[in-house]
Parts: sequence; C-alpha cells; structure tokens
Amino acid sequence: MVNFIKKILDSKKEYKEMMARVEALPDNYPEVYEEICNHMWSFSSGSGMDMLRIQYDLIELFEASAAEGKDVLEVTGEDVTTFANGLTDQAKKWDDKYRHNLNKSILNRVGKKNMR
Repeated sequence: MVNFIKKILDSKKEYKEMMARVEALPDNYPEVYEEICNHMWSFSSGSGMDMLRIQYDLIELFEASAAEGKDVLEVTGEDVTTFANGLTDQAKKWDDKYRHNLNKSILNRVGKKNMR
C-alpha cells in the first residue's frame, strides 16, 4: 500500500512539473496544448498512461518549436483537430500492441493445450 501511495504522489509531482513546463511556453502554446489534450482525452481508451506519454512528447515538441521561434500553428498546422487525431492514433497503436501481447501470452500458456 505504501508503494502505491508513493507512486500516486510521484505521479502528481510529475504532472505538476509537466504543467509548469506548459505554462512557461510562449504566446498561444499553452492554450493550444490544453485544447489538444482535452480533445485527446475525449477519445482516449485504456488506462490513459499512453496518453500521458503523448502529452510529454507534445510538450517537448512545443518547447523545441518555441525555441526555434515558430508560431504554434506552424507546428500543428491550421487543422489542429487532424494534428490531435494523429497523436491519438499513436495511443491506439499502443492499445493494439497491448491487446496483441495479451492474446499472445494467453495462447502461449493455455491456448496450445486447448487446441488439440
């Protein structure tokens, strides 16, 4: 139980640090980041851990682009929904991988015995 609580507290701390990085972004970056994340969470599946990885990657992309002096729409394009959907497609690929691994694991353990 102690490890579980520690994990939650560490996750909260990490999330707060992540959001501080977002707020430090210039111009419209924080607003666009928030809108993209809201959109992605509307279509997420699973535990959401895959979505967090995408959010971290998005922050890194936005930080690098801002450092290069790019406007946020130069990064996302004017069709921000399509950009966001591309990000959620990455999460679906991870879901597919987990589904495949679950099926493979079960078939390897019990499926071959029952397929006689």
